[in-house]
Amino acid sequence: MVNPKPPEADLLKAILEPLLDDFKYWFERARQLLETEEIDFLSKEEQSDLLARVKQAQKEVNTTAILFAATEAQVGVETPLLIEWHKLVKECWQVSMRYRQKSGPGS
Repeated sequence: MVNPKPPEADLLKAILEPLLDDFKYWFERARQLLETEEIDFLSKEEQSDLLARVKQAQKEVNTTAILFAATEAQVGVETPLLIEWHKLVKECWQVSMRYRQKSGPGS
Protein backbone atom coordinates (compact mmCIF):
# COMPACT_ATOMS: atom_id res chain seq x y z
CA MET A 1 0.00 0.00 0.00
CA VAL A 2 1.28 3.44 -0.91
CA ASN A 3 1.51 6.00 1.89
CA PRO A 4 -0.02 9.23 0.54
CA LYS A 5 1.80 11.29 3.15
CA PRO A 6 5.57 11.46 2.88
CA PRO A 7 7.53 10.60 6.04
CA GLU A 8 8.60 14.24 6.30
CA ALA A 9 4.97 15.20 6.91
CA ASP A 10 4.78 12.79 9.84
CA LEU A 11 7.97 14.22 11.30
CA LEU A 12 6.76 17.77 10.77
CA LYS A 13 3.44 16.92 12.42
CA ALA A 14 5.21 15.33 15.40
CA ILE A 15 7.36 18.40 15.94
CA LEU A 16 5.41 21.40 14.70
CA GLU A 17 1.93 20.56 15.96
CA PRO A 18 2.89 20.49 19.67
CA LEU A 19 5.10 23.53 19.18
CA LEU A 20 2.18 25.51 17.75
CA ASP A 21 0.04 24.37 20.68
CA ASP A 22 2.71 25.63 23.09
CA PHE A 23 2.85 29.00 21.36
CA LYS A 24 -0.94 29.27 21.54
CA TYR A 25 -0.90 28.47 25.24
CA TRP A 26 1.88 30.88 26.22
CA PHE A 27 0.61 33.74 24.08
CA GLU A 28 -2.86 33.38 25.60
CA ARG A 29 -1.42 33.45 29.13
CA ALA A 30 0.64 36.53 28.28
CA ARG A 31 -2.38 38.22 26.73
CA GLN A 32 -4.48 37.58 29.83
CA LEU A 33 -1.80 39.05 32.08
CA LEU A 34 -1.26 42.11 29.89
CA GLU A 35 -5.00 42.76 29.50
CA THR A 36 -5.96 42.32 33.14
CA GLU A 37 -3.01 43.61 35.19
CA GLU A 38 -1.18 46.88 35.42
CA ILE A 39 2.49 46.03 35.10
CA ASP A 40 4.13 48.79 37.11
CA PHE A 41 7.65 48.29 35.73
CA LEU A 42 6.40 48.78 32.16
CA SER A 43 5.17 52.10 30.88
CA LYS A 44 1.64 52.07 29.49
CA GLU A 45 3.16 52.31 26.01
CA GLU A 46 5.50 49.35 26.63
CA GLN A 47 2.66 47.23 27.97
CA SER A 48 0.43 48.21 25.07
CA ASP A 49 3.20 47.46 22.56
CA LEU A 50 3.88 44.05 24.11
CA LEU A 51 0.17 43.24 24.09
CA ALA A 52 -0.10 44.27 20.43
CA ARG A 53 2.86 42.04 19.52
CA VAL A 54 1.32 39.13 21.43
CA LYS A 55 -2.01 39.60 19.65
CA GLN A 56 -0.24 39.70 16.27
CA ALA A 57 1.72 36.56 17.10
CA GLN A 58 -1.50 34.83 18.16
CA LYS A 59 -3.03 35.62 14.77
CA GLU A 60 0.06 34.28 13.00
CA VAL A 61 0.17 31.10 15.09
CA ASN A 62 -3.56 30.47 14.66
CA THR A 63 -3.35 30.99 10.90
CA THR A 64 -0.35 28.69 10.69
CA ALA A 65 -2.14 26.01 12.73
CA ILE A 66 -5.20 26.21 10.48
CA LEU A 67 -3.10 25.92 7.32
CA PHE A 68 -1.05 23.12 8.85
CA ALA A 69 -4.20 21.14 9.69
CA ALA A 70 -5.93 21.92 6.37
CA THR A 71 -2.95 20.72 4.35
CA GLU A 72 -2.41 17.64 6.51
CA ALA A 73 1.06 18.78 7.64
CA GLN A 74 2.21 19.73 4.16
CA VAL A 75 3.20 23.26 5.16
CA GLY A 76 5.74 24.33 7.70
CA VAL A 77 6.96 27.52 9.30
CA GLU A 78 10.11 29.33 8.34
CA THR A 79 12.74 29.22 11.05
CA PRO A 80 13.08 33.02 11.41
CA LEU A 81 9.38 33.26 12.28
CA LEU A 82 9.67 30.47 14.87
CA ILE A 83 12.65 32.30 16.36
CA GLU A 84 10.65 35.54 16.58
CA TRP A 85 7.76 33.77 18.32
CA HIS A 86 10.19 32.12 20.72
CA LYS A 87 11.82 35.47 21.53
CA LEU A 88 8.39 36.96 22.22
CA VAL A 89 7.43 34.06 24.49
CA LYS A 90 10.71 34.49 26.35
CA GLU A 91 10.06 38.23 26.75
CA CYS A 92 6.57 37.48 28.09
CA TRP A 93 7.97 34.90 30.52
CA GLN A 94 10.44 37.48 31.82
CA VAL A 95 7.68 40.05 32.34
CA SER A 96 5.48 37.46 34.02
CA MET A 97 8.24 36.26 36.37
CA ARG A 98 9.16 39.81 37.33
CA TYR A 99 5.48 40.68 37.86
CA ARG A 100 4.97 37.62 40.08
CA GLN A 101 8.11 38.43 42.09
CA LYS A 102 6.97 42.02 42.66
CA SER A 103 3.46 40.85 43.58
CA GLY A 104 4.84 38.74 46.41
CA PRO A 105 3.98 35.28 47.74
CA GLY A 106 0.60 33.79 46.99
CA SER A 107 0.18 35.76 43.77
